[in-house]
This record gives sequence, structure tokens and C-alpha cells, in this order.
Amino acid sequence: STLCPQWPYCRKRCSYCNFNKYVVPAVDEAAVRACLVREARTLLRLSQVQSITSVFFGGGTPSLASPGTIAAVLEAVAGAAHLPTGAEVTLEANPSSTSTPRLAGFRAAGVNRLSIGVQSLDDVELQLLGREHTAAEARGAVEAARDLFPGRTSLDLLFGLPGQSRDAWAQGLEAALGLCDDHISLYQLTLEQGTALAAQVWGGTLPTPPQDLLADMYLTARAMLVAAGFRHYEVSNFARKGALSTHNLSYWRAEQYIGVGPGAHGRFVPWGEGGHSREARVQTLEPVTWMREVQSQGHGTRKRVVLSPLEQLEEVLALGLRTDEGITHELWGHFSPHLSLQAAFGAPGEAKALQQQGWLVLDGGGLRCTWEGLALLDSLLPDLLCQLQRR
Repeated sequence: STLCPQWPYCRKRCSYCNFNKYVVPAVDEAAVRACLVREARTLLRLSQVQSITSVFFGGGTPSLASPGTIAAVLEAVAGAAHLPTGAEVTLEANPSSTSTPRLAGFRAAGVNRLSIGVQSLDDVELQLLGREHTAAEARGAVEAARDLFPGRTSLDLLFGLPGQSRDAWAQGLEAALGLCDDHISLYQLTLEQGTALAAQVWGGTLPTPPQDLLADMYLTARAMLVAAGFRHYEVSNFARKGALSTHNLSYWRAEQYIGVGPGAHGRFVPWGEGGHSREARVQTLEPVTWMREVQSQGHGTRKRVVLSPLEQLEEVLALGLRTDEGITHELWGHFSPHLSLQAAFGAPGEAKALQQQGWLVLDGGGLRCTWEGLALLDSLLPDLLCQLQRR
């Protein structure tokens, strides 16, 4: 199982972001820390998970938390469940809050993998995105991180920015390849309701990137990364020298994960309360309210939904097909003991048609997308879900 603590604060709001994050004049870090620790303990007790294979500090900007807060959460986890010595502990970091002493502090606290939100290595693009850092700062941050976390430093990059050309994107990626370690995540910029960037694009001040250009950018990036020795192991993620993210993989394999902190999401079976079914959980969004709830009842779970067996299988499909290994027979059998992959998708129907079109493969290894299918995954899923619902 994995644990995902959220640090909800940022120094400023980026123009494209609609995550649950807060920009406040001062954070009472001691209070937030105490609540993260308490909620982690409560939810670990509720889930009764024996061992935590990875911890992923997300946000917000968790690199704004002090190393002492990170250490306190990890100590709470180790006290409430088994945290193996080699467990992956990732921290999401912004280039503007990653000085070498600070990074060394995170390493001493137990962090052993860093995911850096570089987003772009072009100053004009960074301004458009409303990022705090410059391209030079991003380079410096990645270099400092690679010294402290060699082989375990990942970069995030965005493509499909308004007005970005394919060549500009390829040049930016080329620059990132000269800088990067063994893991890169590429995300297509999505325009979200209520963000400054969406308002500019929808208001006509900035151009919308055409769909075929976006597809072209993705193909170009994939070709460049594969040529540089990276394995395209998930829709947005590339790794070489075996540096796959344990946390990412456990998420796409639909393992249990426990979300801690304001707005965190989780999926686990609350055995400690006598529950027997996997639940989708969301913690209270607003940090001050969340803290009040944690102080009074030990956790700030705002929403709990018991997932039906069909909903669980739909999640296994939607997540598992994003990876290059797809859904193994063993994984499917864990969630679906009575209906095999072959029984669900081997008979004539939508899945068969997708196999004939060369987008899907069902064989001894399991069910997975071909590379062409991966690029179209969102349009293939509804057909597969339809076929599953009829079974």
C-alpha cells in the first residue's frame, strides 16, 4: 500500500492550476504537521495495512514544508505500519524552493526520490505559466537534486502551451534530455475552468493548440525519449535504467493508497471499522476546516463511497491500460475472481474489434494497449466499459 500526504500551500498560484491549493500569508506549520501525523496514524489504523511500500508527498508545494515536517510524517508511518528500509519516499518540489541545504535536509528526513516541477526550460513559457522560477533556476535545482538523489530525480514537463510550436517543444525536450536523470513525466496542458490561462485562451487573447499538433508533439516526444533509452512505461511517464516510480506503478495497478491532508484522495478497505469493501475517500478540502476535524475526530474524511465490484473493475481497466504492461491475468483475478479477462473481453464484441484494429492485445500476458492504442486510450475506454457492463 502507499501513503500520499498532501501539503496544500503554495507561494503563488500558477496560471494553469486548479488543484486544491492555498496561498496564505503565514502557515502555522506546527499545527499542520501535528494534524498530518494524527490523520496518518488514524487512517493507517483504520485500513490495517501491514506494510507501506511507498510514500508520495504531493501538493500544493510540499518542498515549502520544512524537513522536520516530512520527518515527523515518516516517523508516524513507521510507527503505525511497517515501512521497509528501501521504501520509495518521493517529494514533489518546485525549483524555487530547492536550495542544496534544503534538499540535504529532506534527504536526512528520509526522502529518497525527488520529482521536480520544471514544466519548461524557456523563460517566456515559464512566465505564461505563471511559474515562480526561471529556466536558469530550474537547471540549478535539477543539478543540485541529481547530486543528492542520483538516479532518483524526475522532471515534469508540460506541452501544448498556447502558441507553442512543435519545433519549440522538441528543442525544449532536447534541452531537458541534456539535463535530466532517468525519469521524465510529460503532461499535456489542460485548460481548467476558473484558471487565468483558460480565461485568456477562451477569451481569444491566446491561441488554442490544434488537436493534431498536440498528437504530433506527443509522438515527437515519445520518439525522442525512446531513442534516448527511455522506456515508455505509462501514458505520461518515461524511465531508463529501471528507474520506474514504485508509487506510480502501485497506483496504476489499483493497489490501496491512503490520502492524508486537505483534499487528499484515497482508496482502501477500512478493515479497522469492520468494512470489507474498497472505498473511495476524499479528505476535507479547506485546510483550516480539515485541521479542526482532525483535532476533534482524528481524521478529516469528508466523503466516503463504497465501490461496487463493477466500479472497482472499471478503475482497474482505466488505470491499468495506461501502462505498457497493461492488466495481467493475476491483477484482474484479484479484483474479479469469477470473470476472467478472457471471458470478459475475449468473446466477439467491442474488445475484439479493437484487437482487430491493432489497438488492443489480449494474450497470455493479459490485456494491454498497443502503442497506437495508448495514444487513443480515452476513446477506447467507453467501448470496453460497455462490454464489461454487459457481462
